Amino acid sequence: MKVKIADRTLVFSNASLGFKEKVEIARQLERLGVDAIELPKIENEKADTLLIRTMASFVKNGVISVEVQNKADVDRAVAALNTAKNPRIRVELPLSCVGMEYSLHIKANKMLEVIKETVAYAKQKISDVEFCGIDATRAESEFLKEAVATAKESGAKLITFSDSTSEMMPDEFSKFVAEFMADGIDSGVMCEDKNGLAAANTIIAVRGGVTTVKTCVKGSITNLSTFAGIVKNCGNSYGFESAVKFTELNRIINQITWITNNVKGESSLSNIVEFGETELELDANDDKETVLKAVLGLGYDLSEDDGAKVYDEFLRVAAKKRITAKELDAIVASVALQVEPTYKVVNYVVNSGNIITSTAQVTLEKDGESLQGIGAGDGTIDAAFHALEQILGSNYELDDFQIHSVTEGKGAMGSAIVKLRKDGRLYSGNGISTDIIAASIKAYINAVNKIVYEEA
Repeated sequence: MKVKIADRTLVFSNASLGFKEKVEIARQLERLGVDAIELPKIENEKADTLLIRTMASFVKNGVISVEVQNKADVDRAVAALNTAKNPRIRVELPLSCVGMEYSLHIKANKMLEVIKETVAYAKQKISDVEFCGIDATRAESEFLKEAVATAKESGAKLITFSDSTSEMMPDEFSKFVAEFMADGIDSGVMCEDKNGLAAANTIIAVRGGVTTVKTCVKGSITNLSTFAGIVKNCGNSYGFESAVKFTELNRIINQITWITNNVKGESSLSNIVEFGETELELDANDDKETVLKAVLGLGYDLSEDDGAKVYDEFLRVAAKKRITAKELDAIVASVALQVEPTYKVVNYVVNSGNIITSTAQVTLEKDGESLQGIGAGDGTIDAAFHALEQILGSNYELDDFQIHSVTEGKGAMGSAIVKLRKDGRLYSGNGISTDIIAASIKAYINAVNKIVYEEA
């Protein structure tokens, strides 16, 4: 059975994170392979809509899920999700007597009307609608059955049961979910970890037929790393699996943890919190520890020697200008882990046009031997990178690719930065040329030479 993971890290950490940090966490979760990335209710319509649309530009495999409680929330969510490949509206409403009266000041009979109205209205707008019953384990049994039936009849594709108190033992929680699961649609669980029972309650619910679990990297519910570890270690024996990439798990969890722990760090990191403009900025007054922490945040794990080289170059450049993430990337690429080249670029030929597929033929030299590769791709640079992969016999993970102009005019020099990832570690290469394709190929091979040197 395939277990789907819906991660709520961005729900729990929403208030403390800036625009850039939220985007990066979503990017990492997409790379990890979680099935859904959950977002809180839209509060700042302009900023939150931009955030969701930005995420939609790269979240192509996972679902983007937005919380709603009423029709107005649905309209805002639909507008924000209009470019998402896999949009979901998540109707989250309290089901316990205390929750209904305290949060929304309504009784049980009125809540059934709200569920029906909101789920049905959302279903008219987007086909994928989830109903999440908050505090379901404290709801009256008959009312909970009616709420589940109402959500199903109104069009919900997924009904999630939330255990907000964490007072049920795993065997009791499994029986509870089995009793109230609706036939014919998927069921999910969200378990608080107040008493350390979340992972156990979640996995035993999965064994009872639940198909979706809610997790987080940092928050109060089932921990993503813990749950993924259970799936990895026990899945074969008990017949369940997930889409999470276990080889990427530790690196991505550490990266997200670093982001959430440091978003409000030293003021020298200068988080610009104007929405859409969140950017790292450093200057010559920042000390070595701050600079290297920022380098770590970009994903680099440098040796002490390379760290010293990067800081020396940082001070040289920072004497003339403020340093952003892009400049810091370029500094790392140009001075860290410089090695004797194993591969050298000899020549390349590319063909491209609006009526043909782009192709590239690249020749490299290694130990005096000429090596040639041919590739096709979506554009000349993509084709060139495929040709390089054919020569190298390795398909490294392309973590990032940037091109910047370093001079002006028709003969402007272009600087390319390529980041490749191998065994969880990041290697960057820099290439400069008046031809952006040449600069890109040089940057790629520069990064490859660093990987080969380390492997040797």
